[in-house]
Amino acid sequence: MNDQTPIKEIDLNKQSLTSPKDKSDRFIPRNVQSNLYQLFMSEENIQGNTYNNLLQSSILGKSPAINQKLFNYKTENKQNEINKIINNGLNFSKTPTKVEPEKPPRKINKRPYKVLEAENLQDDFYLNLLDWSPFNALAVGLENSVLIWSGHTSKVSRLCTLEDSDMVCSVAWSQHNQHLSVGNTMGDVDIWDVVKQKVIRKWNGHQGRIGSLAWNNYLLATGSRDRNILVRDVRSPNQSIQKYVGHKQEICGLKWSFDEQLLASGGNDNKLFIWSLKNQGELTHFSHHQAAVKAIGWSPHQHNIVASGGGTADRCIRFFNTQTLEQVECIDTGSQVCNLMFSKNSNELVSTHGYSLNQIIVWNYSNMSKLATLTGHTQRVLYLSGSPCGQNIVTGAGDESLRFWSVFPSSNSKNNYGITRAETIDLR
Repeated sequence: MNDQTPIKEIDLNKQSLTSPKDKSDRFIPRNVQSNLYQLFMSEENIQGNTYNNLLQSSILGKSPAINQKLFNYKTENKQNEINKIINNGLNFSKTPTKVEPEKPPRKINKRPYKVLEAENLQDDFYLNLLDWSPFNALAVGLENSVLIWSGHTSKVSRLCTLEDSDMVCSVAWSQHNQHLSVGNTMGDVDIWDVVKQKVIRKWNGHQGRIGSLAWNNYLLATGSRDRNILVRDVRSPNQSIQKYVGHKQEICGLKWSFDEQLLASGGNDNKLFIWSLKNQGELTHFSHHQAAVKAIGWSPHQHNIVASGGGTADRCIRFFNTQTLEQVECIDTGSQVCNLMFSKNSNELVSTHGYSLNQIIVWNYSNMSKLATLTGHTQRVLYLSGSPCGQNIVTGAGDESLRFWSVFPSSNSKNNYGITRAETIDLR
């Protein structure tokens, strides 16, 4: 690996008890045995009748006509309790109640299994500089360069370096091939064929930086500081096939629904818009947030549910139903919400946060209880992406580090790419 590559791996790995001696759990003192013997032998004048009366009581149900002095140390209530215990103990006709053992809570490792140094990773809430491809490659935008980390080999290569003072503002992989889109500060988008190491499309059309990108099959949506969204077909050299106008400030979040019919966009105007590809325009918009909306996630299990997170003045994760067009839930997280992502394997989601806790939270979506809180980043956790297997995530922060976590349960998939042990990598 080239020593000049600004990514390098960090090393994460920098009473005897004696068993007690065997003892018997049953002990009868000799003086007790002696006392019991003396008690019964002192009644010599009724010893012959005692056996006969006890036998009649057991077989015929008659009360023993013996000297009551023998049993005067027992009370009637005590005898009834003893009889009840004996009778209940001998009653085998009742079916015992089956007690189901409680399912132990799933354990989530609170330490990352891999850490990468990412020198010059920008601390900018409005950018999207990290994406993990279906082919297990991670794209990272570092200032004016795009680097590719291979999940198969752990090697890092430089895909491109922009010219002059241009900067990388967003990266996003196609879900169907190894095409990577790169948005820059000039309002241009380059579509790279990573295997062939060449640009196959170069689009302009925006008047400001492109901070968000979202693929939908062969379509690519781009969101810009110019407040517009353009949807274009990568198979065509022509310009946009649809243009969505509605936001009043910079667009910083874009996500297509899993049925590929709706596009959610968030902006610095505190709005969440829902756009219809079929109707070529706005379906609705929500104005519930009190700060910029970057964090957006669609549920893969309920296709009409979209979640969004607000910035520092809002701090809430809100859930909306795109069929009823209503908010269905709101959770105050206590800090800036930077990213949201639902698990593909379970009814869970993960959120990343900035001011002031800089943490990662794994939630149970059914009741929005916290399953785990992960810490380690020292600045805002601005970037998030998920592994192809759906079990792992990678987070990036203003502290110029990338951290890999195993947070979601396995889907029993054929391949989780062998990510099973703690290791670190250097992106330099």
